[in-house]
Amino acid sequence: MPQQVDLSVFIKRHPDGSASLDFAVDGITCAACIGDIEGALKNVAGITRARVNYTNHRLNVEWVEPSFDPAQVIDALARINYHAYPFTYDETEEREARRARWLLRCLAVAGFAAMNIMLLSVSVWAGNASDMTPATRDFFHWLSALIVLPAAAFAGQPFFQSTIGAIRARSLNMDVPISIGILLALTMSVVETARHAREAYFDSAIMLIFFLLIGRYFDQAMRRKTRAVATNLAALRAPVATKLGADGTEEIVPVSALAAGEHVLVKPGAKIPVDGVVLSGHSEIDAAIITGETKHQNVSPGALVYAGSVNFDGLLTIEVKAAGRGTLLDEIEHMIEKATEAKSRYLRLADRASRLYAPVVHATAAATLIFWLVTGASFHDAAIAAISVLIITCPCALALAIPAVQVVAAGALFRSGILLNAGDAIERLAKTDMVLFDKTGTLTLPEPVLVDAAQYDSITLEEAARLATASRHPLARALALHAKGAASLDTATEIRGAGVEAIVGGQRARLGSPTFCNLEAEAERALAHEPCASALAYRCGDRSAIFLMRQMLRPDARQSVDALRAQGMALMIASGDHADAVRDVAEELGIVEWKAGLKPGEKIALLDALKAAGKKVLMIGDGLNDAPALAAAFASLSPISATDLAQASADAVFLGERLMPVSLALATTRKAHRLMRQNLAFSVLYNAVAVPLAMAGLLTPLIAACAMSGSSILVTANALRANKAGRPQTEPRIHVHENALPTMMEARL
Repeated sequence: MPQQVDLSVFIKRHPDGSASLDFAVDGITCAACIGDIEGALKNVAGITRARVNYTNHRLNVEWVEPSFDPAQVIDALARINYHAYPFTYDETEEREARRARWLLRCLAVAGFAAMNIMLLSVSVWAGNASDMTPATRDFFHWLSALIVLPAAAFAGQPFFQSTIGAIRARSLNMDVPISIGILLALTMSVVETARHAREAYFDSAIMLIFFLLIGRYFDQAMRRKTRAVATNLAALRAPVATKLGADGTEEIVPVSALAAGEHVLVKPGAKIPVDGVVLSGHSEIDAAIITGETKHQNVSPGALVYAGSVNFDGLLTIEVKAAGRGTLLDEIEHMIEKATEAKSRYLRLADRASRLYAPVVHATAAATLIFWLVTGASFHDAAIAAISVLIITCPCALALAIPAVQVVAAGALFRSGILLNAGDAIERLAKTDMVLFDKTGTLTLPEPVLVDAAQYDSITLEEAARLATASRHPLARALALHAKGAASLDTATEIRGAGVEAIVGGQRARLGSPTFCNLEAEAERALAHEPCASALAYRCGDRSAIFLMRQMLRPDARQSVDALRAQGMALMIASGDHADAVRDVAEELGIVEWKAGLKPGEKIALLDALKAAGKKVLMIGDGLNDAPALAAAFASLSPISATDLAQASADAVFLGERLMPVSLALATTRKAHRLMRQNLAFSVLYNAVAVPLAMAGLLTPLIAACAMSGSSILVTANALRANKAGRPQTEPRIHVHENALPTMMEARL
């Protein structure tokens, strides 16, 4: 973004007098870039805090002095070759989309070249062992050069551009040694081909680019998913509100223009735009997405309501307590950002290995070159030894050991009904030792169902269900499932705040609240046996019924909980629902520890307390009120029926109505994590033997390439074992039904 853009419009002012601005930063390629950026900003006078979120490449800068110019941040980062611009969702998404397309083109070119070059390389290897003439071998080498050199020049741009920028800024990043290795291998290959040598190393260079681009592209794709959080939060906000003037006049105004103490009018079916107190009117609101409370709340004057809740029936007049900034939605957004920032600093096993391993490998190659030159060897022989070191190490240790396991494990998880959202999800899931469940929509099914349908007279049930098809109320929709395809009644009319009535067989039939049907006493007796249920009354002449609706446990909830307990996981329920509902579920599942009525901030506090106690918690939730906890937990899962925000905040999503994918996810990721460590251990052992031989000049680049290929095959074969993670003997394999695919795609968009 050009420097002349007015940055003041992007600044956020805080009540304590400080200010902040979010920047999107281009040029971040590895976790080490976090230290470079934050270190550069420490030297900028006036900045009190600068933190980089590696997951979405977002920089938050805070300051106190009113005269501070945030353009200094852009200038400071430009000096170390990072391009910063004010963070806006639309522009950032467009930039990231363009970069993703560019990376995909680079990956396609590298893949195409790698496939073709390997055909030529196999022919050369076979010919060298038989009767291929030098002229034919040279032709194959030059043909390889014709394919690889332009392909590497294009596909290697992500690494080369980053390297040039780092050198200009007089710094180093992980792309510098990668670029050096690629260029040395290509240069020496051309030299060897010109000298009519038996070996060239074009295949090693292009394969290295291809494998590294796979990791770079998927890292980019996963970071793009995190931006869905902001989009989903924006969708929950009502952009405008109906403001009531002192004389009762109505005016449509932006929510951001409202001030505390003003009055707004909320019509039936509309989202409540502000946090406030009801002044007049009676209605039923759905606040489950905010608070986690399953029952619809009856609100009347004096009730507290939150922005994002849905008003179902009556007309409400609300006094504004907070609008835009300061609402519960805004608080949730800040908690998610803070939690995501903290989680983004978790370094994956591959990152931790590469930060130590790559510098050692390339320093070893440089030392080999210098050693042979000092001892009197020709530059050609010294370079051959150094390149042999590079070839024999890089692809296996840095490109296959971890990603191969991740790919296989991700496939196994998908077949078990689990979709990964985060690149490091496998490693964090594998390390968890405690599961913290939300109740509503997680342990229970998301929609209410009729309790014991068999107890009702079939004719009465079908009549009530037909009448229910005329209502938009969630309880009525649950009852309407029993209409058996029958059409709704033509005479049905919905009475706001009460229910539905129609003429059935010449008699007036009513479905709705017990008061609407004059069945209060009957409803009270029925609810005494099911205190956590909701009552829907029906009366038609002398016939009547009280239909009890409640959220039922997922069909395999008890089996899944037992499986988790058998894996050694500690279990707890943390819900925003009322205590009776949570207690019943906890007792039914045999979970001793549970907490009810928790707000989003209280769930974060609970996670912090568990973390302080040494627990690595897997959070499982589905609602907006769970999103901050999902982002803050060590690892997290959400069902496919969860809100978009919860899915975006979670590390993985599981499909269907079953809960068993949770235990399968832990079994698979634990085995995958063991295989990752085994592959790294094998790579270390392999290099401990191979590198000294290469440094001693005993291995040619061809032998190094063959050894590298052999080690890669062993690493990949070991990774395939992640496909056979242990499953509970009593649990059938979960298959993803084809009808679930559209739902999966919609959830990911």
